[in-house]
Amino acid sequence: MKNYELVLQQVEADLAAGRLRLGGRLPGERSLAEQLGISRPSVREAVRVLEALGVVRTATGSGPEAGAVIVAEPSAPLTALLRLHLATSHLPMHDIVQTRVLLESWAAREAAGQFAAQGAADGDGALAGKLRDAEELLGRMDMEGLSPEEFHLLDAEFHVALAGLAGNVLVAAVMSSLRSAIHGYVLAAVPNLPDWDATAVGLRAEHHGIVAAIRSGQADAAARLVTDHIEGFYRAARLSSPAW
Repeated sequence: MKNYELVLQQVEADLAAGRLRLGGRLPGERSLAEQLGISRPSVREAVRVLEALGVVRTATGSGPEAGAVIVAEPSAPLTALLRLHLATSHLPMHDIVQTRVLLESWAAREAAGQFAAQGAADGDGALAGKLRDAEELLGRMDMEGLSPEEFHLLDAEFHVALAGLAGNVLVAAVMSSLRSAIHGYVLAAVPNLPDWDATAVGLRAEHHGIVAAIRSGQADAAARLVTDHIEGFYRAARLSSPAW
C-alpha cells in the first residue's frame, strides 16, 4: 500500500466511525504524518486526492477557514470518475442496454409510485419540478428540423433526467456518466434505421407515453414502457442481441 493510501484508509475509517463528520476538519499534516508514520508530502498527496474526490475542501493560511474540511458533494466526483473509467473501455452494446433498462425502468417505477403515493402530479414539490424539467426536454425534442445529433443530445439529457426522478443520487450519477456512451452508440446507430423521420416520430410518442405513465402513477406501465422503448430502438437499428 502506498503511503498516501494510509491517509485515505484512516479518513475512511474515521468517517465510518463518526470521528469525522460533515464540516469537521482533518488533523494537520504534521499530526497525520506522525500518527501514521509517513512523510508530510504523502499526507499532502492524500489530501489532494480527497479534494479531487469531493470529500474535502482545502484553504491555505492559518485562519479559521484554513485546512481540509469535510464536505458533501457525492454526485459530481463520482460521475467524473465513472466517465473516465468508461472512456478507457469499449463497452459491449448488450451491457449498455441492459444497464439502461435496469436503472431507468427502476427509476420510472419508483417515480410513478411516488406520484401515486404523494399526489405529486398536482403539486409543486421537487418530484413534480423534476418531471416538468423532463417534459421541457420533450418539448424541445418535438421541434421540427432537428438533426439526428441534436435530437439524440436532447434524448440523452431526457434519459438522464428520467433516471434522476426517483431521487437516488447513485443511480443518477451512473446514468450521467453513461450519457456520452449512450449518445455515441445511439448516433452511430442512426444510419442503420430504414427511416429516421418515422423513427423520430415513434420515439417522441414513446417518450410522452413514459412521462404520462409516471405522472399518472402507473408504476408497472412506466417501467414496461421504458424497457420497450430502450430495447425497441436497438432492435430497430439492428443492434439487437439474441438475449433481448
